Amino acid sequence: MTDLRCPVPLGPGDTIQLAHGGGGRLMRALLEHIILPAFDDPLLAERHDSAVFDMPGGRIAFTTDGYVVRPLFFPGGDIGKLAVYGTVNDLAMGGARPRYLSAGFILEEGLAIDELRRIVTSMAEAAATAGVAIVTGDTKVVDRGKGDGLFVHTAGVGVVPPGVDVRPARVRPGDVVLLSGDVGRHGIAVLSVREGLAFESTIASDCAPLVDPVGALVDAGIDLHCLRDLTRGGLASALNEIALDAKVDIQIEESAVPVIEAVVGACELFGLDPLYVANEGRFVAFVRSEQADRALDTMRAHPVASGAVRIGQVEAGCRGVVTLRGRFGGTRWLDLLSGEQLPRIC
Repeated sequence: MTDLRCPVPLGPGDTIQLAHGGGGRLMRALLEHIILPAFDDPLLAERHDSAVFDMPGGRIAFTTDGYVVRPLFFPGGDIGKLAVYGTVNDLAMGGARPRYLSAGFILEEGLAIDELRRIVTSMAEAAATAGVAIVTGDTKVVDRGKGDGLFVHTAGVGVVPPGVDVRPARVRPGDVVLLSGDVGRHGIAVLSVREGLAFESTIASDCAPLVDPVGALVDAGIDLHCLRDLTRGGLASALNEIALDAKVDIQIEESAVPVIEAVVGACELFGLDPLYVANEGRFVAFVRSEQADRALDTMRAHPVASGAVRIGQVEAGCRGVVTLRGRFGGTRWLDLLSGEQLPRIC
């Protein structure tokens, strides 16, 4: 499906520009017009956070990601913790039980050894918390000024239990949209350090593994149609991606989406919309309406999803649009980002 809502220049002589929207229109345009046509693989065409495929002995989920967050350390986390949990969460979004990770480091000349040791230690602790093993990796060093301190690239493998089929194509009209907790904290936590800001109360990133609540949903027999973690581009971008890929319309209720007061204030100060601000420990689940209450109870039993709420539903239609019904009854269209709100957020 060609997305006509992504008018990004991709012709001869054009270059990649952050203004095109790294978490929205640009990424979608690159996928539609360059990556999918080049690789042309049915697993890639599923457009999910991890590829799920059959192997002797069972089904496997496989994912890969790069982490270039600036600064390297922020309230509630660091680039190492982010790399582990981000990859583990992508596997969980396919219904998989994460098992093994790789870790590749691109180190800039001049990086302090103590900083590297601190980050690696954080990764080890995060892997233990998430129940995965880091079993292979690579290290490269680049010239000073070429690497912004440290970049981390990870890949992950997980096992998908029998009968679990989680992907955008399974989303149907009538499905309920569940959100695991408040949104916007990760992006604001990173921004506060980057800009040297001090808020009245420290806003800590929600960076956390989502393995336990997802595993509990699977074990409870919830028919998970789709899961998506709300990273770059936040809640609004994730819902747009799913609506476009599933060819459905989605409506959510503004009053149902939890945003803590400190994040609301920070977003007002900087002219940001919290629905588009990145998260690193939040996800949405699409389930049948008759299973929604049981799914919420299951999610709330785990600290990382204790604030789970119902925020909307999937509606009949094939436009692939997401609408937000406001607190006072008006409705507006939640589009894909036309520019990057917070560059280098993950």
